Amino acid sequence: MSRLLRSGAVISAMTMISRIMGLIRDQVVARYFPVDGATDAFFVAFKIPNLLRRMFAEGAFSLAFVPILSEYKETKSREALQDLIDHVAGALALILFVVTLIGIVAAPLLIWVFAPGFGSQPEAQPELAADLLRITFPYILFISLAALVTGILNTFSKFAIPALTPVLLNIIMIIAAIWAAPYFEQPIMALAWGVFFAGIAQLVFQLPTLYKLGLMPKFKFKRVHEGVSRIMKLMLPAIFGSSVAQLNLLLNTIIASYLVVGSVSWLYFSDRFVELPLAIIGVAIGTVILPRLSSNHATKNESEFRQTLDWALKLGLIIALPATVGLILLAEPILATVMMYGAYTWRDVEMSGLSLMTYALGLPAFILVKLLAPGFYSRQDTKTPVRIGVIAVVSNMVFNLVIVLPWYWSGWVGAHAGLALATALAGFVNAGLLYRALRRDQVLSTSTGWSKYLVQLLAACVVSGLAVWLLMPVETWWQSASALHRIGALSGLVVVSLVSYVLTLQLVGVKLRQMLAR
Repeated sequence: MSRLLRSGAVISAMTMISRIMGLIRDQVVARYFPVDGATDAFFVAFKIPNLLRRMFAEGAFSLAFVPILSEYKETKSREALQDLIDHVAGALALILFVVTLIGIVAAPLLIWVFAPGFGSQPEAQPELAADLLRITFPYILFISLAALVTGILNTFSKFAIPALTPVLLNIIMIIAAIWAAPYFEQPIMALAWGVFFAGIAQLVFQLPTLYKLGLMPKFKFKRVHEGVSRIMKLMLPAIFGSSVAQLNLLLNTIIASYLVVGSVSWLYFSDRFVELPLAIIGVAIGTVILPRLSSNHATKNESEFRQTLDWALKLGLIIALPATVGLILLAEPILATVMMYGAYTWRDVEMSGLSLMTYALGLPAFILVKLLAPGFYSRQDTKTPVRIGVIAVVSNMVFNLVIVLPWYWSGWVGAHAGLALATALAGFVNAGLLYRALRRDQVLSTSTGWSKYLVQLLAACVVSGLAVWLLMPVETWWQSASALHRIGALSGLVVVSLVSYVLTLQLVGVKLRQMLAR
């Protein structure tokens, strides 16, 4: 497990850099672009290719490609491995080129599908959203090819460069917002072009590492190729099974387009802060264990397969639970410290804070899904996550009806927080059913002591949360304090939270060093 831990630490460190740059990017966007119809239009135009990226490139494709690639690596010749990469690259490029053309032509229709409420909002700008989407949509072509390279590099334990690659998107968008925007008649267009060029940069950045491995793809195409056919067969159900959380967020965007102007942006900013621990822990560990689990399955090493999953779940929860408590208690202080500059007002902090707190409730479930899903995809089982995904999406729709509609009918401006709460609850449905299915299949056999372990984690979270709650300044202080004072206060609260959490874990008997070394 120590090798997995080192790999996970590398990915987490690189992801942390990327996410910090992402927060700086959002801070810059919030400073230079007020929360209005134009920013809502951009976030919808950005969300569509980003959703497709997570569903196809980093979701279904990676989850189908890595297990097959790992199998070829373990059981076939180098020539067969290169042949698979060549034909996967050729098929993927052709499909993506056609999809990109369709997306550009059908941009107005896609905006109507993804944000139908724009048509009834007087301040919304659906035409601008369509123009922005025509620029951002090719991002899915470039980033999906980048995901192909990432899958190859991860299979050969080259994790650092792929994990660092997303930072380019943030850097380029920051440059676009600060220096390019003033040259556009509609400044928000600069952000769309930033997304476009960032896709190209993320692909090119990884190619030197792939070249050193001697596995550069040659883009061949064959109508029937055994490896490509198997990947496509796995991808079709995986598209849905790996993207339940994204589909739930899409439903939120559709409904939010009917709420007050600004709801799409408030949900976007709050989601970004939940994505930080999710990426650093859930995505990082899930990325590391997928090739290992695939190799365990290919070599029929069932014991190590179970141990890897058990280790990943324990490591995920030991960080997910305190992160959840911290995000709930510090939602407004975080947003005030990071975002409240320029056009981003205290009202935006309050509205984004509502949805951040409700999103954060689902963080443990979101992380568990990222850790449990490789248990299916590594065994090339994509049908079970699909069935569970359908249930989770339906659950999200039901939760939206039960929670959001009453708030919307009451005229409450914070109704968007109900959308985040519905997504969080659906996440627990998804994680719970995945866990039950793995136990049923007898591929997840959690070690003894789990009940005691959970009680120890919860006790540490309570102590940590109380320490933060007792020391946190009142709300009015965060509104009037200077940026430097807010940064200092928030940093102090985070340090207090971490120290009290770790010390309590030690006192109740959780041996962190021993668990990590295992």
